[in-house]
Amino acid sequence: MQNSVFSPAMVADVVDHLKIVDLAQATIGQVVLLAQELERRTGIPFIRMDQGVPGLDPNRVGIAAEKEALDRGVAAIYPAAEGVPELKAETSRFVRAFLDVDIAPEGCVPVTGSVAGSFGSFIATSQCTPGKDTVLFIDPGFPIQKSQLRILGVKYRQFDIYAHRGPGLRARLEELMRDGDICAIVYSNPNNPAWICLEEEELRVIGELATKYDAIVLEDLAYFAMDFRRDLGRPFEPPFQPTVARYTDNYILMLSASKIFSYAGQRMAVVCISDALFGRRYPALAERYAGAGLFGSTFINAIMYMITSGASHSVQFGLAAMYRAASDGRLDFVADTREYGRRAERMKQLFRDNGFYVVYDRDVEQPIGDGFFFTIGYPGMSSGELMRELLYYGISSITLTTTGSEQEGIRACTSRMTDGLFDVLGERLRAFRADHPERP
Repeated sequence: MQNSVFSPAMVADVVDHLKIVDLAQATIGQVVLLAQELERRTGIPFIRMDQGVPGLDPNRVGIAAEKEALDRGVAAIYPAAEGVPELKAETSRFVRAFLDVDIAPEGCVPVTGSVAGSFGSFIATSQCTPGKDTVLFIDPGFPIQKSQLRILGVKYRQFDIYAHRGPGLRARLEELMRDGDICAIVYSNPNNPAWICLEEEELRVIGELATKYDAIVLEDLAYFAMDFRRDLGRPFEPPFQPTVARYTDNYILMLSASKIFSYAGQRMAVVCISDALFGRRYPALAERYAGAGLFGSTFINAIMYMITSGASHSVQFGLAAMYRAASDGRLDFVADTREYGRRAERMKQLFRDNGFYVVYDRDVEQPIGDGFFFTIGYPGMSSGELMRELLYYGISSITLTTTGSEQEGIRACTSRMTDGLFDVLGERLRAFRADHPERP
């Protein structure tokens, strides 16, 4: 590795210093600390492809509305557990404008980021029905969600969708759900980390089987409308963001402000519970929480309030303003986030030019789009080996192994790639390839 930026000895020393037991299984947080420590020791900047933080400026509409709310004194007032009426109403309208789905404002519940939303949803869905105690992950996916289940002691199953796209999805889901113990199905769309986008027929299958086996779908829409192959940014006009909500009443949608409005620092998302599920009564919930057992009120008052006691008051007004502007057609948030697609296209080409390949490279009937994430492999290298070797060249990432994928490779994030870094990335990839001739 005569062309490397950091020596294996230095990387190993930092790994030992941070007490990382297995680099191939390192969490996102551990990789972030590793890259930061190497930068601190040497002054040499990394190409940071590890953590999915926004790489755009926060939306000014939200900032202005939040400042106005603070000036009105909301910081001194506890927010209602169910959320402020303005945000609930504007979320319902936003869902109608961009998904063509009707969800009543009462079912739109603000939470402190989708991480909190999924945590509360896992608690609720795993307690609804005795015997339904297992969550099913359509992987690859967000590693933190499995960590949440470990904290809760909730069982889960998982499968890599790579070999089960299109017609093969129904058979695989039936195989995993026929025992009747699945309480929830989880996936992100567009997908973190693979950036695959489930197609309408696949969503139909998921919805039909969720109804058949009485499971609740948790659809993570953190990268809302970021399938840039279609124009999903026109309110109340097709095409709309694909969603399972068209095919079942058993669903919870998670809409985060972090990426679509670059509002990650304010920790704000909305959990959107279908009307049918919100008002559904579960005897097991009534017994556990000594209440009526209604899913929606249990989720808000018996679960989420115990976790966060509501979501930040001023930020709710900021998000309401951004949703309102988007639904009015005054804020084209998709035009803003399209920058991630442009970065991905350039990054992928640099990797391909240097012997790498895109791992998840197709949806069912078309090549995968360009967006916030993509996946990369190198001939003859396992996920852990590739992640470690790239560290020596000043490129940080996470392994696909940690995301539930059965494929070999890494996840690359585009958000921190500014124009001045593309030449650096190209130089480091050429050095990597010089030191790593492709294996037969």
